[in-house]
Amino acid sequence: MNLCGKAVVGDLAILGGAKLMAEPLHVGRPNIGNHKDFLGRVEAILERGWLTNRGQCVQEFEKRVAEYLGVKHCIAMCNGTVALEIAIRAAGLKGEVIVPSFTFVATAHALQWQEITPVFCDIDPVTGTIDPDQIEAMITPRTTGIIGVHLWGRPCATEKIERIAAKHKLEVLYDAAHAFGCSQRGKMVGNFGAAEVLSFHATKFFNTLEGGAVVTNDDGLAEKIRLMKNFGFSGYDNVIYIGTNGKMNEVSAAMGLTNFAHLSEFIEINQRNYHAYRDGLADLHGLAIFPYDESEKSNYQYIAIEADERRTGLSRDALIDILHAENVLARRYFFPGCHRMQPYKALFPHAGLLLPNTERLAARVIMLPTGSAVATGQVEAICDLLKYALGHADEILPRLRHRATVAGIAAKMGV
Repeated sequence: MNLCGKAVVGDLAILGGAKLMAEPLHVGRPNIGNHKDFLGRVEAILERGWLTNRGQCVQEFEKRVAEYLGVKHCIAMCNGTVALEIAIRAAGLKGEVIVPSFTFVATAHALQWQEITPVFCDIDPVTGTIDPDQIEAMITPRTTGIIGVHLWGRPCATEKIERIAAKHKLEVLYDAAHAFGCSQRGKMVGNFGAAEVLSFHATKFFNTLEGGAVVTNDDGLAEKIRLMKNFGFSGYDNVIYIGTNGKMNEVSAAMGLTNFAHLSEFIEINQRNYHAYRDGLADLHGLAIFPYDESEKSNYQYIAIEADERRTGLSRDALIDILHAENVLARRYFFPGCHRMQPYKALFPHAGLLLPNTERLAARVIMLPTGSAVATGQVEAICDLLKYALGHADEILPRLRHRATVAGIAAKMGV
């Protein structure tokens, strides 16, 4: 008997046994700071009667983020996708922009929504971030920029990317949705490229309920973005630029300010869980955890493991099915890659031929639960569950196949 409580294969929940976790464990259950502090801020907002349009909380939140990252400007937004769309437009991107396919689909949509063609570049097989050695081959006369994506708190190869961009006179933006609180070469993410875009969605380790921001050290770009996120208004009744509504509201900013007080605590919990997973999975053949560089600052937000079916004996998807049955709601990130989603699948049907590393990693990654809702003992139990599954793969696999066959027959019979 081990920590996962599985003595025989039939004890697995997927085969009829009891669930490992009484309640579902999610990959991105929200971290929430002190409830009383948050409600106190909301009460003050209601007393002031200033609910949006860059009120006191938003101004304070922008200042706190800028100071924390060491950047000149933070422009808070209603969400990360709108922030990315506005940053793209403000930077003057058009035509074609080179991006990785191995990212959340919003990165590509933010371009396509504005009739800019995302050109998918393959990733480095080790880091999972856009491969700078392949970028130049994707550049055409229509290329105006590069958007790098910092993956799971691990920054892109920014020096190489920006060197290529300078050579070809291209703009560089970064989707930093995963990398708030992270550094590269001692410099905080937020200081690279023309601008970087943050997400404060509820599933991020640091959230504002829903929200995002653009951070930049470019005064002119910041001024343009501030105009664009507020309909182009410069003072009362004075519209001087085309814009939209991208503003963060006061309640979201209040949640951000509340969570700032717990930022180090959230990171410590994530780091603790990362160490527990790293140690618990260290001896498993065919499962490799994506490591963090602990000489840099990191948010340790994601626990990403790569499953090699040739060595585990069980596919990535079989392992996820086993975990889900136990109430461990692991995820596939980023499956199947933007190039295999619509409309890109129809627009670029053969893109996969140029993205072998993307396709390989998208078929192997498993994201495991972490955050303040996950205790060390639960991490250890999950690791033991994976050890048990891999150690008994020869027994489990035929039973999973039989189960799938029976389910398929039942479906055909309408049972």
